Amino acid sequence: MSGEPATSFSAAAVKRGAEWLRGLGSNADVVVSSRVRLARNITGFPFLSKASRQHRQGIVDVCRERLLGSDIAGQMLWVDVHTAPTLDRTLMVERHLISKEHARGGPLPQVAGAQTSKPAAEPDAEERTTSAALPRGVAISLPDETLSIMVNEEDHLRLQVLRSGLELTSALEHINRVDDLIEGPCGKTGKKLEYAFSPRFGYLTACPTNVGTGIRVSVMLHLPALKLVGEMDKVRRATKDMSLAVRGYYGEGSEAAGEFYQFSNQTTLGRTEAEILREFEQEIIPPVIKYEREARRKMLESRRKLLEDKVFRALGTLRHARLLTPEESISLLSDVRLGIVTGLIRDVSEQAVNQLILLTQPAHLQRVLVREMDQGQRREARAEMVREKLAI
Repeated sequence: MSGEPATSFSAAAVKRGAEWLRGLGSNADVVVSSRVRLARNITGFPFLSKASRQHRQGIVDVCRERLLGSDIAGQMLWVDVHTAPTLDRTLMVERHLISKEHARGGPLPQVAGAQTSKPAAEPDAEERTTSAALPRGVAISLPDETLSIMVNEEDHLRLQVLRSGLELTSALEHINRVDDLIEGPCGKTGKKLEYAFSPRFGYLTACPTNVGTGIRVSVMLHLPALKLVGEMDKVRRATKDMSLAVRGYYGEGSEAAGEFYQFSNQTTLGRTEAEILREFEQEIIPPVIKYEREARRKMLESRRKLLEDKVFRALGTLRHARLLTPEESISLLSDVRLGIVTGLIRDVSEQAVNQLILLTQPAHLQRVLVREMDQGQRREARAEMVREKLAI
């Protein structure tokens, strides 16, 4: 590791945007990003659903020392998520560095013999506060942010690597190197970190669907043309038949925003990393890419005026709007991105649109403008920012 660990995002880093939104990599016109995630737990500590506050703090201490004390990814940013300001936690969610669940707080400890009259999925205000304060953290590689390691999310460790475009193979190679470094000898002591592992079942995880390799492979696809021609329901049915999860822009529990969809595997037990990766890269994603491109071609050939009206109307709205919500922004920017990748819009770059998708989110908007704003003020400031970035 080079120098002291960073403790917060710089203003320049916030404005620069995330590496996975560069618009580069294989098939980047359809595949926005690729992600590989590994779930790991440490022997000697209970799963988080059974862990006390002391257990959780012990896990954070062990992982922080390990992640910042070895040459895993050069300079690392460490954030104690449970003490971080709400704006910083939201910023990391918007950058896809931590999950919404990690921002809110992990599962509450289950005390033996405890009785409750309400569903576990509906904690009261006191429980939510307790959950939000439970020790947890995240380590993020700088300056590229391609690697983030959540500590005390659902498992003790959630490692993830993000890449722009369809780059699952390089992401897997990267995350396997990091995984080996974390588990291997560390520092002068040469002490190893032992993962919970069964010779019969593989890596042991909090959720049974992750047992085995502990891997979750996902890609974010931009599929506006398939939505326009009414083919998305067919895609959803096909992915369901293949036991894949299709989620929205922010993953589990989110809706599709701007026709951005995350496709991911749901089970790992009994399958190798290579099998899961090969299926994604060679069998699942290529046909979807082909269908989206074919839908774009059909729109250009047979419904060109409709497509032109949609994308230029979106661009005109963004260039002249005085008030914009986050949902309006991402929907209109999605239409403009469609216009760029189909060659209809030539005076706006895909990178500029990708950056605006991030910068117009609530936490980013406030950090870039260096002031906290209420919802009404954000709508006005968001529209002003977009007008400036897309000015002719």
